[in-house]
Amino acid sequence: MAKTERIGVYPGTFDPTTNGHMDIIKRGARVLDRLVIGVAVNAGKGPLFSLDERVEMVRDEVATLKDPKIGEIEVKPFNSLLMQFAEAENADCILRGLRAVSDFDYEFQMAGMNARLNPDIEILFLMASERHQFIASRLVKEIAALGGDISSFVSATVARRVNERYGRLDLQAVNE
Repeated sequence: MAKTERIGVYPGTFDPTTNGHMDIIKRGARVLDRLVIGVAVNAGKGPLFSLDERVEMVRDEVATLKDPKIGEIEVKPFNSLLMQFAEAENADCILRGLRAVSDFDYEFQMAGMNARLNPDIEILFLMASERHQFIASRLVKEIAALGGDISSFVSATVARRVNERYGRLDLQAVNE
């Protein structure tokens, strides 16, 4: 019997979840029947939030999506090779977002390696929407750490959590 459900995995550290991430999640979930957001342990990046906190943050953000065209979305942590995680989820594809040429260089290498590990799982690239092309979690954290306003890069809920982590009040709440 042929498989008819299209399943994709969108991996990342999501430290924190940005508006750019949410754009890719929403658009990816429109073309897939089921999207599994894989939150990577990735201790090498020195995350601001624990794995459990990042999973919770992504789940909270996904719960706000209201679009009848969106398929099923699940959020799961993983600590393995991406291809192993994708195989365990019975995925047809891995979804990746591209912001700039520099992303393409890295993603091109990763796609080649992943294709060698499992040529049956396709890599799908979505270009970041124009208004999100410059957003990177690393930059959001740097702006917040230095006292800048991150409210245009992340949701109000995420901004509050990031600012609390840096011992600051939520700037958006103060301005309202």
